[in-house]
Amino acid sequence: MPSEKKPKGLGRLDHVIAEARRERERQEKTYRSRALKMFPWICARCGREFSGKKVRELTVHHKDHNHDNNPPDGSNWELLCIYCHDNEHSRDQVADWYDGDAPAGGEAAASDNKPFADLAALLKSKKS
Repeated sequence: MPSEKKPKGLGRLDHVIAEARRERERQEKTYRSRALKMFPWICARCGREFSGKKVRELTVHHKDHNHDNNPPDGSNWELLCIYCHDNEHSRDQVADWYDGDAPAGGEAAASDNKPFADLAALLKSKKS
């Protein structure tokens, strides 16, 4: 029975990806802990306060969406609850959709619809 071989380089790629993930997690812990020390534990959007175990629901949002931009003064960060953070990022997706990335049959198809185009003719025919 032939033995299955890993494609050459796959082990190295897995190693690089795992290392990148570890580095990102380490970096996130660093700026998260700094942000939690700098800012009050309150969501910047909804104003909900956090304490104790609930602090884990408070996330660090990068205002410019660049996770590598972590100034020491925290000027690119704001603390958001998980719900407001999800909302913030989904708004960008919706905005992108409206900027022209809409799937076929979406907004353009609705604008071609003219439900009252023949209304005048219908009304005239009913009066006759």
